[in-house]
Amino acid sequence: MTRTARKVSFNSSHTVCEYLSSDDPGDDPGDDPDDNVEASVQDSREAPPRRAFRRRAVPPGSTPTAGDGHTGGHDPQRPLTSNRVGLAVYNLLRLFCPRLALYWVAVRPWSFSASLAPVALGCILAYKTEERFDALMATAVLFTVLCVHGAGNLVNTYFDYHRDNDSARRTEDRILLDHILSPDEVVNFGTLLYGLSMAGCMLVAALSPAPSELVALMYFGGVSGSFLYTGSMAFKYVAVGDVVVFVTFGPVCTLFAFFSLTGRLSLLPLLYAMPLAPSTQVMVHGNNTLRANTDRRAGVVTMPLLVGPTASYFLFVALLFVPYIGFAVVASLYTPWLLLPLLSMPTAFQVERRYRSNRRDRLAAKLVDLNFMFGMLYSVACLMACRELLPGVNGKS
Repeated sequence: MTRTARKVSFNSSHTVCEYLSSDDPGDDPGDDPDDNVEASVQDSREAPPRRAFRRRAVPPGSTPTAGDGHTGGHDPQRPLTSNRVGLAVYNLLRLFCPRLALYWVAVRPWSFSASLAPVALGCILAYKTEERFDALMATAVLFTVLCVHGAGNLVNTYFDYHRDNDSARRTEDRILLDHILSPDEVVNFGTLLYGLSMAGCMLVAALSPAPSELVALMYFGGVSGSFLYTGSMAFKYVAVGDVVVFVTFGPVCTLFAFFSLTGRLSLLPLLYAMPLAPSTQVMVHGNNTLRANTDRRAGVVTMPLLVGPTASYFLFVALLFVPYIGFAVVASLYTPWLLLPLLSMPTAFQVERRYRSNRRDRLAAKLVDLNFMFGMLYSVACLMACRELLPGVNGKS
């Protein structure tokens, strides 16, 4: 019997040889084990991809792209992130330290606006109420919060990959799915960031006029939220992650910054943080909507799946535009500086049109841009407004 060997690629991580045989009645399939190779190839094609990790080789001088790993079926030209600023910094870092560039993408720093704006707002409110500013303390607070946020992103990356749910295959977070870094490297980097955040918290507790016990309590509350979102209890997968994000990236971060700088507990930062929480929550809701079909197949329960597409759209619109209505009302009563966040409304309308018309390409990147613009404009408005005109700030609260 004559055989011709040729390579058959059925998975981006596996290559086998298939033997094509001529019809020879004299050959007994049981006599030669090679005759069963074709059946083995068919079986292996139907088998699910293995979770064994194999690092994807990146050719020198090339940019790692998504879709080159074991998952298959993705555009090989798709970049690691659709965030233009993040990608530009990544390409710059590759020129000097390629390894650092990979860790930069892994930590997803373009999402830091969700924690940067609350910390900035808390520091500004502390400056307005105390009429003094401690730059070293503010830097330590910001460093601590960003380390916790970055570690939380890595926890999210690891557990999405570890659970092997289909929703992870649709995400922009390709670090483990495309074998850019190994799971152990992600775990070690996350542990390092949690350790650095603890060092930052110790510095904050040493410099702050607030009791160290309460500073530590707020810190561990934020750490718990960042870890439990996808790790351990996995609030993200039971439609409770939205509440965790709403509370953490808003009231908790703002109160932590304000309390660390002033040493006083107050409702003021919680009230001022209310517009920031929906701005961050709309990012999570939009991303969950993008993954709704794959989340359903994976058994993951998120808010869009819980309330249905129609209610999900109205919730998205409410989270998007209610803060603008609030700013318009408060600005008419107190100071026109609070109209400054309304400059981000054109971007908000673009996001809404993309969501409503199902043109959701780059929706996640647009939501990040909107969150950054909204948070920074709000912080600048509070900084520029006269202390006497800001509600609740014109006296010790």
